[in-house]
Amino acid sequence: MDEPVQALRATAHPLRLQMLSLLTGAEMSAAEVARELGITHANASYHLRVLARAGEVEEAGEVRVRGGTAKRYRHPWRRGQSTEEPEDRQTRAIEVRAMTQELVRRWGSRRRGRAQLCDAELWVSDEVWAEALALVEQAAALVHEHAQPPRTEGTSKVALTIAAFGMES
Repeated sequence: MDEPVQALRATAHPLRLQMLSLLTGAEMSAAEVARELGITHANASYHLRVLARAGEVEEAGEVRVRGGTAKRYRHPWRRGQSTEEPEDRQTRAIEVRAMTQELVRRWGSRRRGRAQLCDAELWVSDEVWAEALALVEQAAALVHEHAQPPRTEGTSKVALTIAAFGMES
């Protein structure tokens, strides 16, 4: 299986999407991921191995735990960004379904206050579309670059889910 398809299949699971979000702002062990997500250590380890095999997370050192060592992982989010449609459109559809499930979960735990939602299927000039995509990329980079470990003082938990794509006529 080629690398982009393997990465898409690895991320086409809501729990793994949550893990990638966690590992963007912090290096964490499987035990730490398990505690934060309320899952078993074995479950966290399994999903981290899937993500590691697909190249979606990388080892970020080790930590001593009760006389042993545990691997710590991080999500190198910039490397995982894709601008081209993969050959396997079915796998991309699976990823979109996982993203949708994750959006529903996140919406259920939103706090009251300001939110921005947009759903549009429009016709715009190529120049306007290029500008919109650049702004979306800028917003994604901003939150990823400033992500902090969970529950860091002075931070708020937020969600940013974006799907922007050109359509066939």
